[in-house]
Amino acid sequence: MILSKIQSLTGLAEAQIYSLLSYFTILLFLYLLKVAIMRIVWKNTNDPEKRYKGRKTINTVYYIFIILIFFAIISQSGEKITEIFGFLTLGISFALQDIVKCFAGWVYIVWKNPFSIGDRVEIGDLKGDVIDIHFFRFSLMEIGNWVDADQSTGRVMHLPNSIILNSPIANFGQGFKFIWNEIPVLLTFESDWKTAKKILLDVANKNSEHISAKAEKYVRESSKNFMIMYKNLTPTVYTSVKDSGVMLTIRYLSNPQKRRTSEEEIWEEILIRFAEYADIDFAYPTQRFFNNKLECKEFVQ
Repeated sequence: MILSKIQSLTGLAEAQIYSLLSYFTILLFLYLLKVAIMRIVWKNTNDPEKRYKGRKTINTVYYIFIILIFFAIISQSGEKITEIFGFLTLGISFALQDIVKCFAGWVYIVWKNPFSIGDRVEIGDLKGDVIDIHFFRFSLMEIGNWVDADQSTGRVMHLPNSIILNSPIANFGQGFKFIWNEIPVLLTFESDWKTAKKILLDVANKNSEHISAKAEKYVRESSKNFMIMYKNLTPTVYTSVKDSGVMLTIRYLSNPQKRRTSEEEIWEEILIRFAEYADIDFAYPTQRFFNNKLECKEFVQ
């Protein structure tokens, strides 16, 4: 009775209806199997990385099987059922355009690889570490915002994959895995800036020597895909003059996720080293009265 009603509503032959029922039965079986395997993985490991990779692998295999079974049934079920699925797919594509765009975004992520799990990225005004990539959305552990120096805020942002199709993407670690960071150090005009510059260069070399060696290797590898032609990857110190003193700017390579830590280590050593010199002082907003006679300046009529 139920079978005849389905036939009258759909116009499908009995064999085609059984094919559809077989498809949905297999879907239910695959879903239950996926849940069972997930539970086994969760039960046998507490490692977050292994759990994540296990879940992603199981989901990928699950969806591949669904697609293969779908096309297998379509190819064996005749024109009528093919037409029904065709109209159904067309209707869904119009009704769910955003979802289709998100899936297209996922294809772009897999194909062009603008970022992967663990990368630090900036998309539009949003910054964070990629912690998950799904068919329709990806997730970031937010950095910055009200927290200084690109550290985590603790919030997880879920973004539709479609956002990458019309937004600029900056990958902090793609290329040669490091970023250039700068630390400005402002000294008074009376300070011995030459000695200070030598100290800053020594501190920078000491704290980033191992990174410079690694960066050379990554530059050679990335030159296969990008036109990256850095010749000098060692730290340097630039000199300039500001309104209130001599500016010495340290430029060095840093791991994107450890920028704040590297700054802290460098600043602490600078404070310790500068404390040994009486003729090196930091400049800060102050007021000064100038007297030519007391300072042995020649008075000009």
